[in-house]
Amino acid sequence: MQVAIIGTGYVGLVTGTCFAETGNNVVCIDINEDKVNQLKSGKSPIYEPGLDVLLERNIRDNRIEFTTNLAEGIKDAQVIFLALPTPPGKDGSADLQYVLDVAAQLSTLITSYKVIVNKSTVPVGTAEKVTAVLEQKLDRNLFDVVSNPEFLREGVAVDDFLKPDRVVIGTSSDRAKKIMEELYQPYVRQGNPIFFMDERSSEMTKYAANAYLAMRISFMNEMANLCEKAGANVDMVRVGIGSDSRIGKRFLFPGVGYGGSCFPKDVKALVQTAREMDYDFQIISTVMEVNEKQKTILGKKVRDAFGNDLSGRHFAIWGLAFKPETDDIREAPALELIQDLLDAGAEVTAFDPEAMENVKRIFGEKITFAKDQYDGLEGTDALIIVTEWSEFRNPNFERIIQSLKYPMVFDGRNVYTLEKMQELGFYYESIGRKTVHENIRYTIDVPEGTVVRERGNLD
Repeated sequence: MQVAIIGTGYVGLVTGTCFAETGNNVVCIDINEDKVNQLKSGKSPIYEPGLDVLLERNIRDNRIEFTTNLAEGIKDAQVIFLALPTPPGKDGSADLQYVLDVAAQLSTLITSYKVIVNKSTVPVGTAEKVTAVLEQKLDRNLFDVVSNPEFLREGVAVDDFLKPDRVVIGTSSDRAKKIMEELYQPYVRQGNPIFFMDERSSEMTKYAANAYLAMRISFMNEMANLCEKAGANVDMVRVGIGSDSRIGKRFLFPGVGYGGSCFPKDVKALVQTAREMDYDFQIISTVMEVNEKQKTILGKKVRDAFGNDLSGRHFAIWGLAFKPETDDIREAPALELIQDLLDAGAEVTAFDPEAMENVKRIFGEKITFAKDQYDGLEGTDALIIVTEWSEFRNPNFERIIQSLKYPMVFDGRNVYTLEKMQELGFYYESIGRKTVHENIRYTIDVPEGTVVRERGNLD
């Protein structure tokens, strides 16, 4: 099938490459000439495991190409996917400017029947808005607008696309339904369903899914905070409720809050949609509040241990991306933590396997970037873990102890077991679990002299 993808961001590039992988002829279109030239050379502008291999293969086999020319790109396409940015406005609503602008351009270029697919995450009613824009200059018989939300998880997006749990397609057109079913058939051969529904229900499904998952994360973070106060272990609680088939095991891991491109934006947009319909969506509004508060929890733990004035302190941070296996730092908890530490007077040395270049664009020379996970530890006061990359899970603990000024680890992702850190002699704070060695006495050199405090209060 002839497919055009407008927008080569995260969703557009993964979608186009995976469609090409099953034999479709794909043209990806973007206004950014530098990005298009980079993609033509086979280099992906984003880090996503497995994507570079598929991209290189499909360019070599002439199944995918890239252009900045919209007219040429969509000329032969049977299906046109809109994979465009929908950034949140000041009120949290999704900005449809790019989607509607491209729809207006398409209305002057289409000369034969095409299916126009909203792949971007868009508010309820967007399919109707796109249809209205197209109808201003285009015969209604020459197009159908379909809602086809993506459910890609960064870090495993290629697998999610090639082997989806389900495909959701919103359309009231039998003609469009037949084309979309044919396009997606290779991806559901193992029996996973394609759900056809009306456009508005399809649009709402995407927001509902992300908001619900965000709610689970925030719920577990609240439970973790309560567990700390009650002397319970959130790991045990998680196992206890995760074995309930009505709940399940996924998205029950506490931490320092959710981030990324989807959850924060989609939760805000759903709340704004509810406001526009004069409905107070209290649960989801609270989810946002809990998440913002949770992003500050590591900074608070560090200040509780070292004092509010962190002048002269130096901390090592492992993990900058909002989650492992991506270089995405949008709404990443690490950004707020770094700013918190800097505001308190501390120095920061950070390491992340993929996201450091993106963070450099924000903090520049305000922080130091390590060449590997051990490089930045020497002489720092403590290690803070923010993202649970696999290479952090079984490190050289002896090297960590030898490098750090104090054997202290603040773990925002519960990467290590309490038993292991107890055995190794670390002062170890995590999320929703007791503090290990909290009664150990530490001697800390500060400008005014030597201060000795107990129970981990080291100011």
